[in-house]
Amino acid sequence: MSWLLGVDGCKAGWIAACLDTANGGTPVLRVVPDFRALLAPEPALIAVDMPIGLPDGIEGSGRGPEQLVRPLLGQRQSSVFSIPSRAAVESEDYGEACRQALATSQPPRKVSKQGFHLFPRIREIDTLLRAETGLRERIREVHPELAFATMHGGPLAHPKKIKGRINEAGTAERRALLIAQGLPREAVLARPPRGAGADDMLDALAALVVARHIAAGRGRPFPEPPGRDSHGIPIAIWSYRPDRSLSQDAAMTENPIPRPMIEAAAQRVAGHARVTPVMRLGTGAFGSDADVSLKLECLQHAGSFKTRGAFNNLLSLEVPAAGVAAASGGNHGAAVAYAARARGVKATIFVPEISPPAKIEAIRRFGAEVVIGGAFYDDAQAACDRFVAETGALKIHPFAAKETIAGQGTVGREWQQQEPDLDTVLIAVGGGGLISGIAAWFAGTKVKVVGVEPAGSRALQAALEAGGPVQVDVASVAADSLGARNVGPLVHAVCKDTVDHVVLVPDTAITQAQANLWRDFRLAVEPGGAAALGALLCGAYRPAPGERLGVLVCGANVDLGKLAAIAG
Repeated sequence: MSWLLGVDGCKAGWIAACLDTANGGTPVLRVVPDFRALLAPEPALIAVDMPIGLPDGIEGSGRGPEQLVRPLLGQRQSSVFSIPSRAAVESEDYGEACRQALATSQPPRKVSKQGFHLFPRIREIDTLLRAETGLRERIREVHPELAFATMHGGPLAHPKKIKGRINEAGTAERRALLIAQGLPREAVLARPPRGAGADDMLDALAALVVARHIAAGRGRPFPEPPGRDSHGIPIAIWSYRPDRSLSQDAAMTENPIPRPMIEAAAQRVAGHARVTPVMRLGTGAFGSDADVSLKLECLQHAGSFKTRGAFNNLLSLEVPAAGVAAASGGNHGAAVAYAARARGVKATIFVPEISPPAKIEAIRRFGAEVVIGGAFYDDAQAACDRFVAETGALKIHPFAAKETIAGQGTVGREWQQQEPDLDTVLIAVGGGGLISGIAAWFAGTKVKVVGVEPAGSRALQAALEAGGPVQVDVASVAADSLGARNVGPLVHAVCKDTVDHVVLVPDTAITQAQANLWRDFRLAVEPGGAAALGALLCGAYRPAPGERLGVLVCGANVDLGKLAAIAG
């Protein structure tokens, strides 16, 4: 067997989340009174939330790793204790520990009572590592809050505790992050074993996530490389470098985009993405019996909802020196370019030959390099993938990434706050990132989410009919924004349980919607942005009398010459 362990201290001793990597499955939770009990069966790696490696003297606010980690956790840094020198930790009397700490720190500082309570467990591990040198490369120090921040892409929105008591919002946020990392839902939501608290269990599971990444070669120590104390024991706090090729493109399991993930995205993109208005039209609008309103996401920065997902990616993930790369029919590329410029990051955007000149010009205007990547979107995506492999740039996928979907899900969150009484929302579908995010937000509520696709571009409807993603042909006036040939496994995993159904609209209904939006409201909207309204105009979706119907108008990057010809 090849065991990985995530370990935290608890009231009864130690709680360990143990995973047999040979068989996979659900982590086993154990509580043991002493650390040595965790060495049988022999583990491949133990990630433990406890200081390892004790310097003889301290300069500044604690050991070097603690000083490096604190800024990564935002304002909530109280859980990163200042661990003093070895002489202070070896003192079993609090007064003596303070005297030793004062004598070996610059500036002089005492020992906190909370830190002093950790000393017996620190000594337990230190004694073990001093006696058995072979364990030094298999027992790594981690910090759960750093692990959660790495999973989240930055400081969390909610603290784990408030005045020493468990904060339910913080617990929910951390559970969602663990589930998103692939840990079985039943393990994350289980009751903790006797002798351990719920926060201890979540911290042990977070440590297990780090152990898994270290074992896969993605470990990241603070500092890098780790130093060693006078006994040769490494001094470093470990986290990991997220592997985007694994996490963005893999199919997810149950509840792949939980609400807390969208809440966290909303916190992240606040101030970067606009709060777009709702236009309430009332009953009878467009000849319908429904009570209709329009959500004007076409007024978003860079002309579309995709700005939300772009910012969530850039604010969640570590951006390499090569910058970011994306394949796009136009809107996603413009959004990534806009967000990259705002963050001071290099962007390379691959577009197909069918991309409208207006969208290509917008991408260049926002400062990105534009590369024509082939005839169709799939060709541009392949060119983008080759570029990422060659340069190490961060790929920002327009729909097959949980960061993208969670960012787009903030539309649904914002919409519900603006219109809490909606019955149904109509959402245009291309690759499916937008409808996935919105449907994930409304999952479990009374709001019915209906997808709208061009009749000549029906990737989501085909996937829902087939029970999985399938390849479709694309031929539509909206192909530049709604022209994905395959929605991919992540979108299908979200939509199969959250989207009520998908309707198809002809191109004539799409152009009619564009004309109506310009004529009646002076809204210049591209074909993909008008498609949802087209479903109402042509009767592809027939609301019940009095139904509170929200229609998303989602893209404004239109060729004005073509719009003028359509509007007459």
